[in-house]
Amino acid sequence: MAGLTTGEERTDWSCCSPAAQEACCEPEAKGECCGPEHDSGTCGCGTGEEDVRERVRERYAATAAAASRGTASCCGDAAVITDEQREAFGSGLYDNADRQALPDAAQLASLGCGNPTAVADLHQGETVLDLGSGGGIDVLLSARHVGPTGKAYGLDMTDEMLELARRNRAEAGVQNVEFVKGTIEAPPLADDSVDVIISNCVINLSEDKPAVFREAARVLRRGGRFAVSDVVADPDMDEPTRHDMQQWTGCIAGALTRADFERELGAAGFGEIEINETHRVHQHAASAIIRATLAD
Repeated sequence: MAGLTTGEERTDWSCCSPAAQEACCEPEAKGECCGPEHDSGTCGCGTGEEDVRERVRERYAATAAAASRGTASCCGDAAVITDEQREAFGSGLYDNADRQALPDAAQLASLGCGNPTAVADLHQGETVLDLGSGGGIDVLLSARHVGPTGKAYGLDMTDEMLELARRNRAEAGVQNVEFVKGTIEAPPLADDSVDVIISNCVINLSEDKPAVFREAARVLRRGGRFAVSDVVADPDMDEPTRHDMQQWTGCIAGALTRADFERELGAAGFGEIEINETHRVHQHAASAIIRATLAD
């Protein structure tokens, strides 16, 4: 996306590619690994026009690698959230019973801003799709809610996250789960095949949010429910934040406003739209629960 901050403008060099992170696990070493002379091509460490989707993919591939090792981070806070952010993002937003039922790696890979399964009102026998399922935390919890007669799909574009999620599924011993590769702008599911769509702090990462909502309407059955946690931007979010790639991959810069959500969901055929702020995640943004129903 043109106009986002590039490596020549950055001075903190707090992030690097998955390959660089593998060799850069000590915070004091990250300047050497991730400085401009290494041109890692990610998160502001490289130069030139940034490609948003690839930057997002690299960030979450690194998150999966760190979670697989059982660590919260490899190269500083490049891949995952900081300790200070964990009050606003991550597995701490789930109750203890949910966390205890899940593999540690699923919790470490969680970068969400809420707990969508707690607000989706899932029922036995329903089919659920999680957009941007990451390490699988919300898919595994959904599978327990819908029971053996239901099904939970996890959709993710990152191979490393899909591999981690499948390992977490095996460790959790959950059978009614399937993880599929694809983007949230084009999920590879049939029309009218899903009862509920959930997502946890992922829609803000998309460059084409109208496509996300149109595709959600396509795969949902009539009367189907949309229940997501996501970041909602204040109308006065400043331009430096909007154009900072690290803020984009950190779930802030690409967030829609409340009015944006209402407009785009309505245009895609959703009604009964509710947006309720839960907690602040940034000076200019908040986490919110967004619910809507696909018109019959």
